[in-house]
Amino acid sequence: MLFVLAGFTAFGGLVALLAGAYGLRETRRLVAAGGLAWALVKPAPPGSGRPLLQYETVDGRVLELPSPVPPSRREPLTPGGRVRLSYDPADPREVILLGRERMGLDRSFIAAGAAVLAVGLILAVAAL
Repeated sequence: MLFVLAGFTAFGGLVALLAGAYGLRETRRLVAAGGLAWALVKPAPPGSGRPLLQYETVDGRVLELPSPVPPSRREPLTPGGRVRLSYDPADPREVILLGRERMGLDRSFIAAGAAVLAVGLILAVAAL
């Protein structure tokens, strides 16, 4: 029974570790190779807590999409303001706001996942 618990614990830790590593890699990729643009912050539509960002891509398309920054952040985006963002040229709907990346959250997932994975491995060794 302990061995099954160890397996589930190790698997959960591995999933958290991989999710954090993937998020960190995607953020770094968008910062390094993404297209840069200034976006206009527009008010949030009714029923949504996130303001809209309107920006123009290098090829001239104008896009408007919800902000990737959650509304619970300490520094909310103010309508009428401008923010700098980086977007994926292959899929311009995938954006990050420069200076507001969530790299700390990704690193936390990596650390917590590694810790839970280690606990799972220790439990597996103890079960044998």
